[in-house]
Amino acid sequence: MGDNFGIHRGQGKKVSEMVEDRTQGQVLSDFMMQLEDYTPTIPDAVTSFYLNSAGFEGADPRIVRLISIAAQKFVSDVANDALQHCKTRTNSAPSSGHGSSKNQNQKSSKDRKYTLTMEDLQPALNDYGITVRKAHYFV
Repeated sequence: MGDNFGIHRGQGKKVSEMVEDRTQGQVLSDFMMQLEDYTPTIPDAVTSFYLNSAGFEGADPRIVRLISIAAQKFVSDVANDALQHCKTRTNSAPSSGHGSSKNQNQKSSKDRKYTLTMEDLQPALNDYGITVRKAHYFV
């Protein structure tokens, strides 16, 4: 009977791998089908323009759409990180109000509007390895 005592494990393993590959293939094809229906924030024409200027010629519009979604996620992540830096900076700054209670401070922080500044954007971009400096004539 050999070393495996009549148990054939190799074949069962290949079947499970085939099932796993098929489900991954199905997931990928479902995702690619969903790309056709999704409209990203960054238009495909803008993405195509920058891809062409970088030397990439994509014939498949789904690839352009996928890159548009990746760019949208990147911009969204950077903006979210900048917002967190802004909130941290404003919460650590001393309040100028005299005798303001803790409840009023919490209410104002919920209703507060934030402005995206270079002070907040610079550390957020540094987290992604992008160095941003002000031009010498703005300093």
